[in-house]
Amino acid sequence: MLRKINLNIPTLLCLLLLVTLSNCSSTKDDVKVIEHPSVDIDLPEIIKRGKLTVLAENSSTSFFIYRGRKMGFEYEILKEFANEIGVTLEVKIVSNLDNLTEMLENGEGDIIACNYTVTRERNKMIDYSIPFMRTPQVLIQRKPEGWDKLTPAQLEKLMLRDPSKLAHREVHVWKNSSYFQRLINLQDEIGDTIFIKEEDGLLGTEEMIEMVSEGLIDYTVTEENIARVNQRFFDNIDCKTALSVKQKIAFGLRKSSPLLNARLDKWLGQFMAKKTFKHIKSKYFDFKNMPINSSEFKAAVKDGQLSAYDAIFKRAASKYEFDWRLLASIAYHESKFNPTVRGFGGAYGMMQFMPHVGPKFGVYPGSSPEVQIMGGMKKISKDYNSWSEIPDISQRQKFTLATYNAGRGHIEDAQRLAKKHGLNPLVWDDNVEKMMLNLSKGQYYRDPVVRNGALRGTRTYNYVRAIYIRYEEWKSIYK
Repeated sequence: MLRKINLNIPTLLCLLLLVTLSNCSSTKDDVKVIEHPSVDIDLPEIIKRGKLTVLAENSSTSFFIYRGRKMGFEYEILKEFANEIGVTLEVKIVSNLDNLTEMLENGEGDIIACNYTVTRERNKMIDYSIPFMRTPQVLIQRKPEGWDKLTPAQLEKLMLRDPSKLAHREVHVWKNSSYFQRLINLQDEIGDTIFIKEEDGLLGTEEMIEMVSEGLIDYTVTEENIARVNQRFFDNIDCKTALSVKQKIAFGLRKSSPLLNARLDKWLGQFMAKKTFKHIKSKYFDFKNMPINSSEFKAAVKDGQLSAYDAIFKRAASKYEFDWRLLASIAYHESKFNPTVRGFGGAYGMMQFMPHVGPKFGVYPGSSPEVQIMGGMKKISKDYNSWSEIPDISQRQKFTLATYNAGRGHIEDAQRLAKKHGLNPLVWDDNVEKMMLNLSKGQYYRDPVVRNGALRGTRTYNYVRAIYIRYEEWKSIYK
């Protein structure tokens, strides 16, 4: 039998207040409520201060420094937008991606540019620009040992193509990413368990791709556009297995910045129809030359010559007292002696000059092979002379190769790391090259001694080794 409870008005009001407070308290299962409202910074304030701040990550699509130049697909788009509204563009690298939304809301940045997928959960916290790309999520897996000796059909049989086969396999992804949510949904679809290893925001997606390449983990997930760029750095990864439909990629903005959002959307809608946008997109995602890390470096030596340009190599090298065989080895690695090839980031020609560097040495996309080789030799000689503190000639040559590939700033970062970790900063082999490998790892590129951010260090490491091994072989053939 129920007992009747008599409550007076004051008691009832107190109970209602307790219930209300209880419902407002946060638990780990509740939707996270931002305690501090977002700052009041919108387009007028940004124009007044003359600066647009972008929250970016060190990645091939967001922002990076390549051969001394600031680059990144999203960076270049927002650079054009900043010019449009008459302000400078400031890039703030986010070391922990878990803090992105909080940093945006606190006013530490105005726009998130991290290849951000539009999701319903994120839409509760931030607004988005109109999408500038649509791309599916794909599985990153490692090709088997000896994959380059298999036929395409043989290789295909060994790769995981059915997503249901991910059952009972480990897949590493950022816990706050759209990849994590996709794997959760995929479990329901296949009716089985995927061992999802949650990583925090300190470990970037491209670091996990490198870990797959190195055999440290077996699988990760990313967008196809990121995967295709990274295939150029790690040719033993496969990204053909799609795990989702095409999803929207857009810039993230504060909900308290509607004017900035509207201006960006209007401009972006017009900009994506222009040739400039198509050029930027092509530069990062349309690859027309050989993979950067091609495993095949066998030159076809005919009639006692390395190439049709041997006489030019010899003439150029002689002018700067350099070994023509090393110059030829660089050109072969860069372009396979192809004077018309286009490469990553807009690099062009036999010596793969970047657009902002080539003109400094008199080299343009339409320049003759002789002008390209002469300009390349001039640049290499300049790099070589800049390392006068390196006493050993072979080590100095390797520092020169690394500089030509990655730019001086990243090499100096690796030197500082080498010194900090008890290695010799004036020796490349087994010393500075070790730190080059580590420049792609957060615990190293976030070190205060590193001033130029992350770098796909394996690319430079392999670049120096491949060119120098070929150079030693050609020295034994051509005295």
